[in-house]
Amino acid sequence: MDSSLELQLKSLPSDPGVYRYYDKDDRLLYVGKAKNLRKRVLAYFNKNLTNGKTKTLVSKIRRLETTVVNSEYDALLLESNLIKEYQPFYNILLKDDKSFPYICIKKENFPRIFLTRKVTRDGSEYFGPYTKIQPARVLLETIKNIYKIRTCNLGLPGRVGGGKYRVCLEYHIKNCEGPCEGPESKEDYDKKIGIIRGILKGDFKLAKGYLTEEMMAHAKNLEYEKAQITKEKIESIEEYQSTYTVANPGIDEVDVFGMVSDDTAAYINFFKIRKGNIIQSFTTEVKKILEESDEEILERALIEIREKFGSRSKTVFLPFYLGVEIPELKIFVPKIGDKRRIVELSEKNAKEYRIEKLRQIQIQDPDRHIHRVMSEMRNLLRMPVEPRYIEGFDNSNLQGAHPVSACVVFRDGKPSKPDYRIFYPKTVEGSNDFATMEEVIFRRYKRLLEEKKPLPQLILIDGGKGQLSSAVKSLKELGIYGKITVIGIAKRLEEIFFPEDTVPLYLDKRSETLKILQQVRDEAHRFGVKHHRGRRKRSTIASELDSIEGIGPKTVAQLLLRLKSVKRIKEAQEEHLEEIVGKSKAKQIWAYFHERDGKVN
Repeated sequence: MDSSLELQLKSLPSDPGVYRYYDKDDRLLYVGKAKNLRKRVLAYFNKNLTNGKTKTLVSKIRRLETTVVNSEYDALLLESNLIKEYQPFYNILLKDDKSFPYICIKKENFPRIFLTRKVTRDGSEYFGPYTKIQPARVLLETIKNIYKIRTCNLGLPGRVGGGKYRVCLEYHIKNCEGPCEGPESKEDYDKKIGIIRGILKGDFKLAKGYLTEEMMAHAKNLEYEKAQITKEKIESIEEYQSTYTVANPGIDEVDVFGMVSDDTAAYINFFKIRKGNIIQSFTTEVKKILEESDEEILERALIEIREKFGSRSKTVFLPFYLGVEIPELKIFVPKIGDKRRIVELSEKNAKEYRIEKLRQIQIQDPDRHIHRVMSEMRNLLRMPVEPRYIEGFDNSNLQGAHPVSACVVFRDGKPSKPDYRIFYPKTVEGSNDFATMEEVIFRRYKRLLEEKKPLPQLILIDGGKGQLSSAVKSLKELGIYGKITVIGIAKRLEEIFFPEDTVPLYLDKRSETLKILQQVRDEAHRFGVKHHRGRRKRSTIASELDSIEGIGPKTVAQLLLRLKSVKRIKEAQEEHLEEIVGKSKAKQIWAYFHERDGKVN
């Protein structure tokens, strides 16, 4: 460590603030915030660091800078601004790789309303962004069906009429009420825009009230057709509202965040709720770089996403509490009721987004997918290393007869069929699953040790505590228990058992770790059953042919080699059998199958 850096570390303040790490070329490596700068920065230079990327970062640090602020929240804001401005290599970034659509109310004398992906600073109003264009299109179509808004590009001045413009086809087909010629006054047009603005903000009450008054006026004047048209407009608003209302209408002016994470990334969903309606929804992926905690990631995401969407809500629902207090913002972690359900819906969106991203990674970047899955398995199964090499075992027998034990091998989560092995128990008689497992595990790893071949990182036993204990007994006898992770999987509830642990592990049914374990278990079962059936079939065939007087094992082997099955031997002509085993034996075989009761057995 440089003496200048060492001196800086000794003189760090204990105030909240932001720290910045620089390399030998004075390039900014990392920006971080801290409630206590001294404690936080010194933690990076701890000799017991376990994360490889953190070790690499620390090895590159030659200089650091700190900025003291008044509170941790101020530190969070400064950290966010510095990261966005300088984009240091070791910082997580909330990135958008596309331009999202907005609904624009154009700043004009008679404003147009349209979808756009381009936001300009011309005084126009923009509502969004919408992460999916279909809901925006549905909303815009609903508005246009109810309120006749002009779509032309005419630059209408403050005063219209006087024959300067002529109404177009849109007017004649009743999609526009002709503000260019004066049939519709600016006052009436602006009133419509005001109601539309409320709808875009999630407030449908004003729009429905206005249309209800209009409907009643038409009915009072006996204009029933017009009243019916207005009623249909109200129904259109209610249909849209029911589709996008997901919470109690009393939940108003609230931001909701849901989050799921794994070893490599976090997935965050954001809802903006107005009167029970989701008026904005956004989901993003944040890649982890230096083992950032969920709390740290959500703190930054909350600040940046609210800024991105221009949210001024004073209330936020979160899945867990943050370590930083944000001024003038009430943070709730709902436990029950409608508020909890909306947080769960946000978390569900984050989960679905994660699944979608993982499918894309699996197709586009198989190596990254395998690394992520192996890392997840290492954590969930409490392993010291990733299970790149897995062996699975299963026993197959029928009431103790023709027992076989299968060993299947998976490398990087995929079957390695040339490495599969079948064992025939030598010391066990009858149906004794525990003793068979003990023998097979001992034989398998005694041989690998003698041949000095690599041992697997994970052994999977098909069965519960009994089979697992038998496997552990053999591993202890060989002196390799503790060097290999060994687990059992019970089929009924998919419980994962660990040695010396009475409480099983239950994995998420959609977990990729569970899916790989199930695949290993099922493949071991399939492979074992296949060989068990083959052994049973060969035994049945051999016993039937061996019962023919004068026919020995070599003759049986000759017949099966040429004719493949007992059925074909039964159906073969005597002359054909003579060509294979000679005249005398052919006559005995023919007589055995054809002369008893005058028919083939």
